[in-house]
Amino acid sequence: MEYLQQSFSVRFDYKVFFTSGLFDPANTVLDDFLTADAASGSVKKILFVIDQDVLNATPALSDKIKQYFAAHKTVQLVSEIIVVPGGEIVKNDEAWFSKLLNTINKHGIDRHSYVAAIGGGSVLDMVGYAAAVAHRGVKHIRIPTTVLSQNDSGVGVKNSINYFGKKNFLGTFAPPVAVFNDDQFLLTLTNRDYRSGISEAIKVALIKDPVFFEWLENNAAALTVRDMATMKYLIKRCAELHLNHIASRDPFEKGSSRPLDFGHWSAHKLEQLTNFGVLHGEAVAMGIALDTVYSNLSGRLADDDTHRAIHLIKKMGFEITHPLLEVNSDDSPILVGLQEFREHLGGQLTIMLLNRIGEGVEVHEIDIAILKRAGEALKNEYSVLDTA
Repeated sequence: MEYLQQSFSVRFDYKVFFTSGLFDPANTVLDDFLTADAASGSVKKILFVIDQDVLNATPALSDKIKQYFAAHKTVQLVSEIIVVPGGEIVKNDEAWFSKLLNTINKHGIDRHSYVAAIGGGSVLDMVGYAAAVAHRGVKHIRIPTTVLSQNDSGVGVKNSINYFGKKNFLGTFAPPVAVFNDDQFLLTLTNRDYRSGISEAIKVALIKDPVFFEWLENNAAALTVRDMATMKYLIKRCAELHLNHIASRDPFEKGSSRPLDFGHWSAHKLEQLTNFGVLHGEAVAMGIALDTVYSNLSGRLADDDTHRAIHLIKKMGFEITHPLLEVNSDDSPILVGLQEFREHLGGQLTIMLLNRIGEGVEVHEIDIAILKRAGEALKNEYSVLDTA
């Protein structure tokens, strides 16, 4: 037998910037990046896609963008600014994905030009996917506007849309060229959306950083009253942990290990079962609670650590369970989520559980009887756990 073999590696570099008032003409963070990144040759363009929810909260945003690029001419602003719906709508309806591809084609956005997305995680996911497949990859800039997207999804390498009724069925692993976290966008969020993103901080602290978990416990009150300095630290620390994970493990998830998906196997299914009436961060909080109590009942996690985790989730204002998370029979809807999660991994089932706060452990099977007991415990004894 004869064959040829080749192997090679590709280096990816991108920065996550933390700033305030990104489109203030006096703020040169964005223009400095574009100047440093610009290649010689043809005129480079930048196309903006904005989350409708963001535009509703900041109606002058489009004008600010135009004023910014009138003052800073490193790249040419495409005059047409695309507005898309926020939330899962933009990922569920592929018409938005097709519209963006048509716009990229119409305005001649090439591989040295930019598509910039301003919005929550769903909008960033869809725009990132379109950018990744157009011309086999045009440059993508992310400008996350929610706590959830600034501390988690917006700094990662995943892009996707939903398909076949399944979350993130179509997608790519394609890093952005840069991420710009502007704290001013956080001021526009509802309390529900603001709180929702905190669940990902609890997640990453539980599996990776006991010191950060203790910081969350000590600063829960400040976070719930939206103290900006406290939130800025949370976002930066989460982003740092996320980026460290990407660099040190399996960034394109060739294996079945997904430690950052702690609590997510049930969360993704719960979102779908509620027609996305439960926000992603809310579903993740419930998923974390379920897997935490399962870790305890399966003999891994001590009672004290379990109580601390559930206490913090509740203190942040999250619900810890939902009727659709209960296992009442072998065909309970949430159990379908286990199989779909295994399919999404592309290999054996791999679920992250807890040995202790700050230390995750991967398992490859779930005992349905214990899972049922965990759901019952959340519904009964943990539902009355004091949050004082």
